[in-house]
Amino acid sequence: MLAGLGIESAAAQVRFSGTGSLPAVFPVSDFAAAAVAAAGASVADLLTRAFGAPAPVTVDRRLASRWCGFSIRPIDWTLPAPWDPIAGDYAAADGWIRLHTNAPLHRAAALAVLGAPADKPAVAAAVERWSAPELESAIVSNQGCAAAMRSVEQWQRHPQGAAVLREPLLHAQPTPDAGDALTLTNRARPLHGIRVLDLTRVLAGPVATRFLAGLGAEVLRIDPPDWDEPAVVPEITLGKRCARLDLRSRAGRTILLELLRQADVLVHGYRPGVMDALGLDAQRRRHTRPGLVDITLDAYGWSGPWRQRRGFDSLVQMSAGIADAGMRILGRARPTPLPVQALDHVAGYLLAALAVRGLTQRLHSGQGFEGRTSLARVASLLTSAPAAALPDSLAPPEEADWSPGIEASDFGPARRLRSAVMIANRPLVWDRPAARLGSAPAAW
Repeated sequence: MLAGLGIESAAAQVRFSGTGSLPAVFPVSDFAAAAVAAAGASVADLLTRAFGAPAPVTVDRRLASRWCGFSIRPIDWTLPAPWDPIAGDYAAADGWIRLHTNAPLHRAAALAVLGAPADKPAVAAAVERWSAPELESAIVSNQGCAAAMRSVEQWQRHPQGAAVLREPLLHAQPTPDAGDALTLTNRARPLHGIRVLDLTRVLAGPVATRFLAGLGAEVLRIDPPDWDEPAVVPEITLGKRCARLDLRSRAGRTILLELLRQADVLVHGYRPGVMDALGLDAQRRRHTRPGLVDITLDAYGWSGPWRQRRGFDSLVQMSAGIADAGMRILGRARPTPLPVQALDHVAGYLLAALAVRGLTQRLHSGQGFEGRTSLARVASLLTSAPAAALPDSLAPPEEADWSPGIEASDFGPARRLRSAVMIANRPLVWDRPAARLGSAPAAW
């Protein structure tokens, strides 16, 4: 998991505490703790290079697992339902398929292909008349989101699965441009003064930028005018300011370029080619902000026929064999994914580790940096572990697991889980409560 980061010395000093595992057929809790450790070790390496003193890292395995679910506990209010009523797994004529319809455009695309109303029984009846791979292809071609269920072996033989396996887990390299050298002045808040421009949505990218905010970074999240993800916004806007811009407009792109000119880190999750179409290709990004740390995520990988396909954690779990393995090994009648969206969370911590590694590069030479990973490559790492039924042995959160203060979020008062990682004997600390999308101006 650390290959390409160059932090082996810091990683060797990581210590783990806590016991138990989430119930799954793959080692999800090990996976989560290792990803948090990678992010923590990258910070420890940065601290050592900036301040010259070792920075021990301790990861609480149980809390790392819990942060892969929900870290927020509302007080006298409730989180919205996580899924659109049409979203879910459906039996097709020759297998299973998952429809991802949380975004209105994606729901409309699936319903148009099926010729069905927004009614779950009607959708189920329509899906039964299709072959799962053919329906998947039809919905994706109509700009929707769907994934037929495949086994691990089928995915490895699939052109996209085979392409992903040939990719590195982490792509990390300096860029030829150079900006001003980075100076860090606050060991307790190592990213204090670092500006992070966040162009990501559900869920991996926001996890990454939440981690960076916990280290003191100023994170500005930008969303389109009509975007919302109500079920997870209270979870992943912790520590951030949230604004809106229409990047399809010249005015919106002009403002974004000005924000980028003043940023240290850009984290984005657009499919390959989308930033280019907006006039924000990698060369222009580097020209706009020499020395930029440019971090990005793709769902289905950076090569192969599906490299531009829309995707989410739940879809990649279907494609990559995770839901099939859960169904078979646990003897279930339906696809059985992981109990949490672990691909998103693990990818998020790896993106954070890449971002910090890029800042370390800039500290050393002023050079820019680019890093990337994909949900599909993260899935391939997880499925490389032996599959077996793991019992639920993870204790639920106790009172001591929650931070003592009340978070005055935009949605109501709440408690937040304690930091799952201690770096130089300090937890992550967030300066801002969770905020609504569009609640701040698009300015630093």
